[in-house]
Amino acid sequence: MPNPESPSPNPGVYRGRFAPSPTGPLHFGSLVAAVGSWLRARSQRGAWLVRMEDLDPQREVPGAARDILATLAAFGMVPDEPVVWQRRREQAHDAAFARLRERVFVCRCSRSDLDAHGGLHRGACVARLDPARAPAWRVRVDDRDIGFDDLLQGPYSQNLLRDVGDFVVRRVEGGYAYQFAVVVDDADAGITEVVRGSDLLDSTPRQIFLQQLLGLPTPRYLHLPLVLDRAGAKLSKSTRALPVDRNDPLPTLRTALDFLGLREAARTPASTPETLLAVAAASFELGAMRRKSDAFAALE
Repeated sequence: MPNPESPSPNPGVYRGRFAPSPTGPLHFGSLVAAVGSWLRARSQRGAWLVRMEDLDPQREVPGAARDILATLAAFGMVPDEPVVWQRRREQAHDAAFARLRERVFVCRCSRSDLDAHGGLHRGACVARLDPARAPAWRVRVDDRDIGFDDLLQGPYSQNLLRDVGDFVVRRVEGGYAYQFAVVVDDADAGITEVVRGSDLLDSTPRQIFLQQLLGLPTPRYLHLPLVLDRAGAKLSKSTRALPVDRNDPLPTLRTALDFLGLREAARTPASTPETLLAVAAASFELGAMRRKSDAFAALE
């Protein structure tokens, strides 16, 4: 059910999403991304969806997906449509992969094999052909620049051959790589704008390249600033960032709004997260948002 205090969604105009990985509970950095994507969708009177990116069972923490969804709800953010589970979309991924057959190839190169080549795969495998080594599948890139205008960070461009090389779309373990699955899933969900952390800014040209190969539409992109720790590193589950407290959401929600640059909304009197989010959505202005990643300590 949509939040009763938020503007009514109009799915035909705007479709956004939040796509967490169930590798641990929601921490403050992920909450900022969720709030940013929710506010952008609501400010456009659009739909806000949640996709659980659970393609890596080795990293998945039991119960984490359920915990993330409960935390989002406690902070007033409930998706407008049923949650999509990425691991259940294998048939759609297989069908899209089959359409890439002329551009993908088997590769048994390890990271150490590619070290002498700057860590990049450029057109030819450098590993000895060893049938005993499990292969990955890579997509062959073009020698051209792919750029886009990010709605918050501005113009960004990469030459895939020079900067990235042929990249993996199906992993050694057999599952599909993030870069590939996210393109297929966003297109199938009709996502019109991707709002996410700026650590994924340099993934976007690869995803646009795959969209072009598959004949899929390219959504708009908005990359939010990252929350950094005191040492200047991104807050993440891998660095044991503390989870947010869903039993007392308002103070943390205000801090998330403050971090995003929405200081006036953060200071608005409100008794529930739903009320505070509705106020923030009604006054949301893209030009007021923070662009640069910063340390959480700067808000103390």
